[in-house]
Amino acid sequence: MPATFSVLTRNRDFRRLFAAELVVFGADWFVMVPLLALLLELTGGGTLGALVLAADTGILALLLPFTGTIADRLDRRRILILANAAAFLSVLLLFAVRSEATAPLALVAIGAIAVSKAFYSPAASAALPNVVDQADLAAANTIAGSAWGTMTVVGASLGGVVSSVFSPYVCFGVTAVLLLTGSVLTALIKRPLQASRDGGAEAPRALPALVESLRYIARRPRLRALVTVKSAVGLGNGVLAVFPLIAASHGMGALGAGLLFALRGLGALVGPLVMRPVLNRPSWLLPGLALSMGLYGVGYLGVAFAPWFPVVAALVFVAHFAGGTNWVLSNYALQGEVPDALRGRVFATDMMLATLAIAVSQLAAGAVIAHVDMRWIIAGCASITITYAIGWGLATRRLEPSAEPTFGNAGPGEPPSK
Repeated sequence: MPATFSVLTRNRDFRRLFAAELVVFGADWFVMVPLLALLLELTGGGTLGALVLAADTGILALLLPFTGTIADRLDRRRILILANAAAFLSVLLLFAVRSEATAPLALVAIGAIAVSKAFYSPAASAALPNVVDQADLAAANTIAGSAWGTMTVVGASLGGVVSSVFSPYVCFGVTAVLLLTGSVLTALIKRPLQASRDGGAEAPRALPALVESLRYIARRPRLRALVTVKSAVGLGNGVLAVFPLIAASHGMGALGAGLLFALRGLGALVGPLVMRPVLNRPSWLLPGLALSMGLYGVGYLGVAFAPWFPVVAALVFVAHFAGGTNWVLSNYALQGEVPDALRGRVFATDMMLATLAIAVSQLAAGAVIAHVDMRWIIAGCASITITYAIGWGLATRRLEPSAEPTFGNAGPGEPPSK
């Protein structure tokens, strides 16, 4: 563990990129948990909250094919800074959400924030290998993967507490400050966030660039497996729409909802740290990914019928221990197999499929949340994930483990240089 985190002390640029992601992810959940509790209070139901969650992920899914090409064509540093600035302006709209009549403004604000995240996410993922040395990449991925989990714990739990003690609007103000801080930290990074193009070649236009990346994925069975692995957990994410209802059913309110989201983040934080040895054993990767999908589904199947809130909380942690492991392992493998010139687009495709699965799951949960017992919604989401995990595991069982991941600036269609 000390060796893993030593890259933070040795590499100032990675430290700044990691800190920027910490505050961005923290802002995301510091606003979302209080907002969901506020919408439940203003409207008296969970439908609008489910739609907000679905808008957050659905807009990402629609835009990522385009924004991934932007991450490969334009200055990634500028993309990250401007995306945070745009999210800052969008958060200000949440101060207008004061009644049932103005509650739909939350959809507009979260939709605008989702547009900003659609630009931020593939650029940040594609930039990571450029700010660390190859020997440090596994450790950097483990640490970067912990950023989301860490700040989901901090953002969700503090969001629930601050919202209860003060008000959701205090949380919105803190979120705005965090987003501006993320822009400043990114601006301080010295290393280039993408490789130079050989011979000054111009970046391809958006549509040809997207087609090129899809062909690159289609020709490689292992890459196809890696970009579809996150969809299993995504299809189970409709359970998030039920978190406020779970907390309310146990008399826990906003604090309980914040705790569940925080345990989700804690599991996603601890999972990659515990499972980091898998990154150094390619033969374990695909079986490990299949098992992590299955464990996520089993965890939520238990949540559906657990009678006590402490048991629910423990099972949420277990499920997202598996989900966080799934995410970081697949990200590391993708970074090792895709050249820099295509990395933004491939990550955008990967994230598009995952977020599309999340949006479909949350929309489905939102459509039935007022008519179906929440236990059956949770059990249905869990069963879909388990079924997907079994099918994916069977489909990939004969794929050969890749060689040790390599990272370089090879052009499309070429193996990355050692």
